[in-house]
Amino acid sequence: MSPKDAERYDPRAMEPHWQKLWEERGSFTVADTDSREKYYVLEMFPYPSGRIHMGHVRNYAMGDVVARFMRAKGYNVLHPMGWDAFGMPAENAAMQNKVHPKKWTYDNIAAMRTQLKAMGLSIDWSREFATCDVEYYHQQQKLFLDFWAAGLVTRKKSRVNWDPVDQTVLANEQVIDGRGWRSGALVEQKELTQWFFKITDFADDLLSAIDTLADWPEKVRLMQRNWLGKSEGLLVRWQIVEGTAPEDVTELETYTTRPDTLFGASFMAVAPTHPLATLAAAKNPGIAAFIERCRHIGTSLAALETAEKQGIDTGIRVRHPFDPEWELPVYVANYVLMEYGTGAIFGCPSADQRDLDFVHRYALPVVAVVLPEGADAASFVIADEAFVGPGTMINSRFLDGLTTKAAFEEVANELAKVEVNGRPQAERRVNYRLRDWGVSRQRYWGCPIPIIHCKTHGEVPVPDADLPVRLPDDVTFDRPGNPLDRHEGFVNVKCPICHQPARRETDTMDTFVDSSWYFVRFTAPRAKTPTEPKTANAWLPVNQYIGGVEHAILHLLYARFFTRAMRLTGHLNVSEPFKGMFTQGMVTHETYKGADGRWLFAEEVDLAAIPPTHRQNGEKVTIGSIESMSKSKKNVVDPDAIVAAYGADTARWFMLSDSPPERDVQWTEAGIDGAWRFVQRVWRIAVDCARPATADRRADRSSFDAPALTRATHRAVARVGQAIETLRFNVAVAHIYELANVLAKALAAVESGEAMPEERAALALAARVLVQLIGPMMPHLGETCWRALGEKGLLADAPWPLADPSMLSDEMIVLPVQVNGKRRGEISVAQGAPQAEIEALALSLEPVSRILAGRPPRKLIVVPDRIVNVVV
Repeated sequence: MSPKDAERYDPRAMEPHWQKLWEERGSFTVADTDSREKYYVLEMFPYPSGRIHMGHVRNYAMGDVVARFMRAKGYNVLHPMGWDAFGMPAENAAMQNKVHPKKWTYDNIAAMRTQLKAMGLSIDWSREFATCDVEYYHQQQKLFLDFWAAGLVTRKKSRVNWDPVDQTVLANEQVIDGRGWRSGALVEQKELTQWFFKITDFADDLLSAIDTLADWPEKVRLMQRNWLGKSEGLLVRWQIVEGTAPEDVTELETYTTRPDTLFGASFMAVAPTHPLATLAAAKNPGIAAFIERCRHIGTSLAALETAEKQGIDTGIRVRHPFDPEWELPVYVANYVLMEYGTGAIFGCPSADQRDLDFVHRYALPVVAVVLPEGADAASFVIADEAFVGPGTMINSRFLDGLTTKAAFEEVANELAKVEVNGRPQAERRVNYRLRDWGVSRQRYWGCPIPIIHCKTHGEVPVPDADLPVRLPDDVTFDRPGNPLDRHEGFVNVKCPICHQPARRETDTMDTFVDSSWYFVRFTAPRAKTPTEPKTANAWLPVNQYIGGVEHAILHLLYARFFTRAMRLTGHLNVSEPFKGMFTQGMVTHETYKGADGRWLFAEEVDLAAIPPTHRQNGEKVTIGSIESMSKSKKNVVDPDAIVAAYGADTARWFMLSDSPPERDVQWTEAGIDGAWRFVQRVWRIAVDCARPATADRRADRSSFDAPALTRATHRAVARVGQAIETLRFNVAVAHIYELANVLAKALAAVESGEAMPEERAALALAARVLVQLIGPMMPHLGETCWRALGEKGLLADAPWPLADPSMLSDEMIVLPVQVNGKRRGEISVAQGAPQAEIEALALSLEPVSRILAGRPPRKLIVVPDRIVNVVV
């Protein structure tokens, strides 16, 4: 495409051209031997559902900007792609569509690879793999056995969500309103023997190391801390009243973080699977029936929190530690977890909302024992809301008047002096919410666990020479359950030790295992061992990891465990997998409903009509809330359609420009049209600047300030670079718009070809820099403009421009930023900076974006050179 014959930029012609050229030249293929400093940027890899969505476009566009920018800055950049390819959806497709999971998965990968390549991503496709590739799960099996040898793998009974129809374990998120997400059957809590990774061995390290993750969002670090759930409390032994408990049980142990509230206790409660509950149920059919009902509540904390608090009195009584005449009833309660603490609690309803909900149901007493600051002890009562904060002790005998912290210490010291059955009545304990990671799944489409069960030798690792344990292709999905269980050729093997008949393990690994080390495998994807340690250590940790906040707990925690386990077993010499972490917002869109209440696609709605109507039947359409794009609500936009209509660069630019990257972005037709107009504007600027000079300007011709344009160019280089480095892509866009405006005004001041030499030089520099600045965001347009300007080689190979420090010395001012009148931070801008730049900088402040939580502000008030006020 040349300036003389292209009045409009045509992405349909140019985008495939540059993609083909990048591929032919291996522009993004990485050499480990490259002497330049290494930089590893990675987006969370996708599940091959068959189609990419706009969330993928946003996620991968962000990562690609970083990759292209750092490459231009002189780094050897690793930017790979793979597929998180195991899991239940493939088995669902096998049952519904009569297609093998392998074919379904690889067909989807092929389709999505084509879509992603059309986005112009600077990916090293030579390193591509899918987690269902035999080569990948072969190495994963080796890791499993190395972890086993290191004592990091165990097999034990565990309570799980069991779908009795599909005959499989369900993850907590697959239980919806107590029913299996696919079968709709009521789930059961069932004890199964499961395989576990001993992640709890690293609990202290996983917690303490969070403080070193300075380049992670604070909200993600907080989520990690909360999931690990370290607490300091007391193990308290309660004496059971003689004759009330079966089989001569004499004490009940509880773990509590609030021993200061002991005088507010009104009942005890044990989990339905607690040994005391089992003993009580053996002699009481009512208790047995209640426990059976509890089996149909999901095992997740969310399920237990939302379930109505219920219990049943066992008839067992305990004595209060500080008053032998004070007896408390022992209940079996549906909200108490056996997996936390000791599986038993003392209920203090005034200081715990769950306990308060429970006593309201069973008419048990409520005694306020902690007085909030400023409250009156004579009138303070607990009604419908527990007080869980710190304060001063009341109604607590010898603790009255103490702070809650001092009361904790007093109770701990006093109970340590008393013995129950020869042991202190209370001992200080540190507890973690974290539990070992259950990795067993009763399904076919997953990595086989490389263990053989022998009647004589028990659990025997598959010898290395016999790896990989391959998934058989000839399986059927004509009935529920794991197809591997009924595949005799897979199940029936000989013990590697005694060579007697044995059974192969038929559980496959949780797909979280697959995604917990893929970033390591990218450093040497064809190695015959899980890693090449020297290469892995050179690339890791990942410099910048980008993905959704929905993976901020389990995926990141499991990946952190894996790097520690791989270090322990000699595969790595790093502890943390990701140096920098960024969580992007969602892509949202309006929702539409027809007169019949059904969701409608945007293309079915005539939005120009007042009121909006259905294009087919003319009926009124209701415009609903703006929500994350989802197929179920039909508020989706097809990336292929956008690329076909506007080109990939337009989609990328819109995704990067509209909102701070950590916030949700609302897809609008006006927004994508605006991005398209800017694409054409940049092309026109490049074309105009590329026309050769023909004569000096006449004396009466209007002029422009060439030095000012040069200063604006250098400032743009510095500001855009800084914004990209800090992942403030919308701020970078604002600075690019600013330079484009200044350059366009300069061009309008002279007729093309009639500028003075110093003006021509300023225009040429500004045009070249503008093209370089848009390059990471709109790479196809950048390459086309680069060629139009007469530059040699590829823009993808060009270095990032350098800003002259002497050009950056304009007076800067500091503007305070308020949210609803309260100061939340400040920004530095040049005096007289454009309002768009100021707004973008203000909204990118972390405290401001945190308060907005993805919502647009109601108002944004900029008082020039004085203050910015955000109204929410």
